[in-house]
Amino acid sequence: MKRLARPNIDDYFLKIASVIAERSTCRRHHVGAVAVRNKHILATGYNGAPSGFRDCLELGCLRDELNIPSGTKHEICRGTHAEQNLIIQSSLHGVSLEGSTIYATHTPCVLCAKMLVNAKIGRYVSYGKYNDDAFIDLFQEAGIELDIKTRPSSRISYLD
Repeated sequence: MKRLARPNIDDYFLKIASVIAERSTCRRHHVGAVAVRNKHILATGYNGAPSGFRDCLELGCLRDELNIPSGTKHEICRGTHAEQNLIIQSSLHGVSLEGSTIYATHTPCVLCAKMLVNAKIGRYVSYGKYNDDAFIDLFQEAGIELDIKTRPSSRISYLD
């Protein structure tokens, strides 16, 4: 009988974050995030317009139209970041993120990093890099463990 390789826990949740990113409505980056504690999913988030609003797929990208570089002037965007949506979803459902691990397709912007510090997460795991390194000092000061991994395989393995 053929035995498939079982992904380690970090690759498993990074793959889940990648699938979550497929829901993104951003034309620049598809970002997904999943909060996990004790190997259980607490909340998820992806980047896109606020719920019920028209999104960039329909309206176009204001940041592209104004030639705003990635990682700058976050306020000039109708989208909400994946980490922000994750925090909002956990709040709406009464779930604390304290001590959780966030698995995300990209490292956070400094604004999301501040929110994650206040949410008291314990660890942040990513394979992609957002164009903003200001989060590193914040995470170090807050004692948040940061792990940058290699991108897991996009292949989904299963036995029929």
